[in-house]
Amino acid sequence: MRRLPLLIGAAALVALTAQPASAAGRQPIDVQLLSITDFHGYITPQNNAADGTIKDGAGNTLMVGGAPYVSTHLKNLRNGKRNTVTFTTGDDFSGWPVEVSHHADEPTVEFLNRIGVQFTAAGNHEFDRSLEFTRDHMGKGRCFGEVGLDSCFTDSSGRRFPGARYEISSANMTRKGSTRPVLEPFVIKRFQGVPVGFINLTTPTTVAGSTSYQPTLDNLPLVETANKYAAILKRMGVEAIVANVHEGGAAGQDFNGCGPTKSGPIWDFARDASPDIDAIVTGHWHWFFNCSLPDPAGNLRPVVEAANHGRLINEINLKIDRRTRDVIRPATTARNHPVTRDVPADPEMVAMVDYWNGKAKVTGARQIGTLTGDVTRVRDADGESTLGNLVADAEKAASDGADLAMVAVAPVKGSNSLRGDLKAGAVTFAQAWAAWGYANPVLTVSVKGAQVDQALEQQWQTQPDGTVRFAPLAVSGNVRFSYDVRKPVGERVENVLIDGKPLDAARGYRLAALAYTLIGADGYTAFTGYTDTVRGPRDYEALRSYLGTGPLSPPALDRAQPLL
Repeated sequence: MRRLPLLIGAAALVALTAQPASAAGRQPIDVQLLSITDFHGYITPQNNAADGTIKDGAGNTLMVGGAPYVSTHLKNLRNGKRNTVTFTTGDDFSGWPVEVSHHADEPTVEFLNRIGVQFTAAGNHEFDRSLEFTRDHMGKGRCFGEVGLDSCFTDSSGRRFPGARYEISSANMTRKGSTRPVLEPFVIKRFQGVPVGFINLTTPTTVAGSTSYQPTLDNLPLVETANKYAAILKRMGVEAIVANVHEGGAAGQDFNGCGPTKSGPIWDFARDASPDIDAIVTGHWHWFFNCSLPDPAGNLRPVVEAANHGRLINEINLKIDRRTRDVIRPATTARNHPVTRDVPADPEMVAMVDYWNGKAKVTGARQIGTLTGDVTRVRDADGESTLGNLVADAEKAASDGADLAMVAVAPVKGSNSLRGDLKAGAVTFAQAWAAWGYANPVLTVSVKGAQVDQALEQQWQTQPDGTVRFAPLAVSGNVRFSYDVRKPVGERVENVLIDGKPLDAARGYRLAALAYTLIGADGYTAFTGYTDTVRGPRDYEALRSYLGTGPLSPPALDRAQPLL
């Protein structure tokens, strides 16, 4: 008999040695892998095309998604299965649904706990607040801020938030300058005494991503990290290995197909990752495919992605040889299942969703500040608006001692962070949330005065057709500048004053702005090369905090002055 690794417990060892030789030698072990990806807190069934539908291979539109239906489909898929494990491939958090976002993503954890998730690969959005938030609050239930207002809400069962009952894992997220992962790198599950290892990986775009921007963390490369831990698992005696990778791609329009035209980084990973990895589950791209591709040794293995927002559930069925404890690759099957709504909704999940939607109304109605007049997105001829000026002041107030702040109020490209107007009187949590932001952190960085001047010049940008587009930037209340549109583009800004002193092109300044703007996603390239980054609160928190210092009056529109 083959010696078993020490990682298999004594009870499992007795169970294996007690089996008849014929059964142990001939019957493989069936293991079912069930996963969702990029759920983003979409517990409530959605009816819009992007979030609530998917087309099947024949082009038929299916209504899909929602926690009550995900739960029912998972129960149906598990029915009759002895060995089954449910996991996610990251980005469980940071969605737009207010019932979740207003409650620090805790409803998502309640849902994942209830459906029996056993582990997740940390996605980029798991770092939208901080490592400590995900690890200690989401993972362990530690409270931050004021209980019941900022975190640790009472869930639908009447209990205070307990944290995740599953492992949040990433093999390639480290502290800056370190190679040691900040989360557990892999998870091992045992089925009838045979171990299966799951290496969990996070997209390398995380550290410099606009919402997940984490200057104190680092990303190790995917392939090298996967291969390292595959080798470690092999040395531990784990032969069946799955890579659970929050990175993806696209491959056609059929969610159970593998279109010939492929894009995205996951295909390079699938080509190069160790042949010891028997299956690759992916996410991040909000796309779908069901491929069987050769590993570096030429053996086929599944490479799958299951869309987003709970629209699909991926199922991989492994057959594991009892003697070698490795996956029998030719017998492996994979399928993406649409989470259709033609099944009974799980009544416990319906009650949970109703509870959080009801709680969102209460949370959203909570007053957080007062305004003496309307604050709106309406821009004057100089590009100023009362909302733009207000959020520039909020950025500066939330910064790490910034000299000035800037906000893109009509960006050259990308999304406009100004989303709604605020009326005079009491300002509620929901109104502030809807007025500004897309969960972007306020960064404080070091730039030269020449970069500040260049950014102001980039408010006017010549288009391919020769026209000039005006893309104004709001500045904090301690900044004044004048401009002359009669001059050429790039030479229009004059007399920039910060705290009443002329801008010094050679001097260093501390600038507060959203990460989205600083990395150039808004279309302003002036900030390239900024240094000494300090991450502050997200835009939502920055605005709520600033409104809480009130009552506030609409800011004067006197920060940009034309030269006539």
